[in-house]
Amino acid sequence: MVSPVIPTSRTTPPDRRSAPPLPTGVAPLTESGAHSHVSGVCFKIGPPRLVGVEVEWFVHDDRCPSQPVRPELIRTALESLPLGGPDGTSLPSGSRLTLEPGGQVELSSPPATGLTACVDGTRRDLAALRAAFAAQGLRLTGTGTDPLDRPRRMVLDHPRYLAMERFFDSAGPWGRVMMTGTASVQVCLDAGDADGPQAAERRWRLLHLLGPVLVAAFANSPLLDGRPTGHRSTRQTVWSRMDPSRTLAPEPDHGDPREAWARYVLDAEVLCVRRPEGMPWTAPAGLTFRDWIRGAGERPPTLADLEYHCTTLFPPVRPRGHLELRMVDAQPGDGWAVVTALVTALLEDPVAADTALAALEPLDALDRRDRAADRRPPRSEVWRRAATLAVADPELRRAALTCFAAADAALGRLPGAAGLRTAVAEFAERYPARGRCPADDQLDALRSGTRRTPPEEAP
Repeated sequence: MVSPVIPTSRTTPPDRRSAPPLPTGVAPLTESGAHSHVSGVCFKIGPPRLVGVEVEWFVHDDRCPSQPVRPELIRTALESLPLGGPDGTSLPSGSRLTLEPGGQVELSSPPATGLTACVDGTRRDLAALRAAFAAQGLRLTGTGTDPLDRPRRMVLDHPRYLAMERFFDSAGPWGRVMMTGTASVQVCLDAGDADGPQAAERRWRLLHLLGPVLVAAFANSPLLDGRPTGHRSTRQTVWSRMDPSRTLAPEPDHGDPREAWARYVLDAEVLCVRRPEGMPWTAPAGLTFRDWIRGAGERPPTLADLEYHCTTLFPPVRPRGHLELRMVDAQPGDGWAVVTALVTALLEDPVAADTALAALEPLDALDRRDRAADRRPPRSEVWRRAATLAVADPELRRAALTCFAAADAALGRLPGAAGLRTAVAEFAERYPARGRCPADDQLDALRSGTRRTPPEEAP
């Protein structure tokens, strides 16, 4: 039995989303008040300028790859990290560390003014993280699912995660796989302006149309428990089989995306209810937040409950004041920088955005046909093809190549981005231009028996 990993002063505690004891005497939350709060807080309107990235890694010990990593090694590695960020508790460039429920390590950059500042700072902090883990004989592995056949266990016992486990277990194994066996790259960008070429509505639409192409181009999870699954992005397939009220995108709304998101939040099932210390956070089965406001819960919800509920929703694009992309598999080496550069270039450059939107319209038409037929699968056909075939699918490959070319031109117009432009171009040539994705490298290695986990750059 593996002992739980004990968070250290170098990591954000697992209860980072907890709040103080629930206040008494708070005015009841109304539907209209909840709707207005979500609409106003989750989309902060203004000229886009900030970029952030969150990078998750599995931790492997190649000396005993079939076993979970010993907790004391992770603890020692984390305790050896240099602190020196702006607040004295983060890594030198300001990134924060979090341990995820299955022992994955997440590095979250601070918001940076521009793409190059974000990538440069994250690289510095990631180099320190890799070196600390390498000193303990540990490897940080960037892949969307854990490729090794080793036990997967919850290593954090915070009541949030125990409630999540209970909630997802009622619908099959997929929630537990997501929590303990998946990792991602998440790019964070400002929501956008009220109108004009950087309007929030336009950026919201572009990111949702771009989602399947990002899944396909960066698919990197063909294995689970050491065996091929038949999906290039098994991580995406896992998400598609979970609670659709919190993992699907909001219903298309060609008006204000804030309205669509507010409806989504209120109609999603409540995953956990915070209670005093020592009590479980399990939520009543089938309770939506709208039901809770209408009196179905054990007590009236507060504004703090609503804000916490929003942190338990996991759609492909999640508005949190900024827009957080959640659909991309974790990448080997510095592949996360390619994802960040591609997405930022397409969103921040109006010419690139126009080109991408035109290339993505045929895929959107396919999605609309699915909806017109009222088939409503867990994911539309284009998302399913992205997870299964990736860029071996001709339409996804064509759209991906156009988006990479548009990003290349945009990066050429961005001062100081020559290195990132080269990295994006090399990725495009190695993968989508050949109908391949990083998952194909894993499958090739499995067939040849040359390695057990994807290669990583030496610290």
